Amino acid sequence: MVADGRKNILVVDDNIDVRRLLKKVLEIAGYDVSEAVDGEDALRSVEGRVPDLILMDIRLPGQLNGLETTCRLKDDARMQRVPIVALTANVLERDRQQALAAGCSGFIAKPVDISTLPGLVETFITRGAMAPR
Repeated sequence: MVADGRKNILVVDDNIDVRRLLKKVLEIAGYDVSEAVDGEDALRSVEGRVPDLILMDIRLPGQLNGLETTCRLKDDARMQRVPIVALTANVLERDRQQALAAGCSGFIAKPVDISTLPGLVETFITRGAMAPR
């Protein structure tokens, strides 16, 4: 959480248009939003500041995809209580199960419904890193 009390959301997505849209919607809803373009960038981003929630694209370029990045983040004791929510166009049950197995607290399908996004984010923050039942 930042000094002014606003919750911080880290958006991890290689698509600049997706990052801009999510950032705009979440900032309007009162969140402080930081961005990362890939898994390595996400790991660097949390070194100095632990976010209140991470929105994680599953298909990321580079050495670490979103699931691998989630596993690495969850290996960090500081990140244990931070909900990581998978963002992906792959909406099969198998994909959902893989995201949950990697440590994600939930799953949001792309394209993201921006009218419901702020409420979903608040629900995940309130619930914490617990996986849905």
